[in-house]
Amino acid sequence: MENNGTFLLVFMGLAIVAMLFMSSRARKRQAEAGAFRNTLQAGQRVMTTSGMFGTVVDVDGDKVTLSTGPGQESEWLLVAIAKLVEDEEIAAADDDEDVVADETLPPTDLGTNPTIPPRDDTAR
Repeated sequence: MENNGTFLLVFMGLAIVAMLFMSSRARKRQAEAGAFRNTLQAGQRVMTTSGMFGTVVDVDGDKVTLSTGPGQESEWLLVAIAKLVEDEEIAAADDDEDVVADETLPPTDLGTNPTIPPRDDTAR
C-alpha cells in the first residue's frame, strides 16, 4: 500500500513540473509575438493567422491595414498578424501548389456552355 502512495506522489510531482514548464514556454512565445507585433512597420510583408499574405500599410493602435494588391486594402486586428514573411517563403508556398494538367482531357474554351440556355432577364 505504501508503494502506491509513493508512486502517486511522484506522478503528481512530475505532472506539476511538466505543467509549469509548458506554461513558461507558452508565456515566452506570447511575449515574443507581442514584441513582434509592437514593431510592425509600413512596408513589411506579413502573414495573418488565417494564412493571408499582405503588406502592412498602416498600424493604428490595435488595427493594421494590409494591402493584398493594387487598390486592395483590408483592416485586421493586430493580434491576427501571425508572422513576418520573406519573399522566399511566399515563393516556396506557391511552388507547393503546382497544378499538373490532365492530358487525357481536351482543352476547354471558357466561353458559353451550349448545353445551358441563355438566361432570360425580361421576366423579372
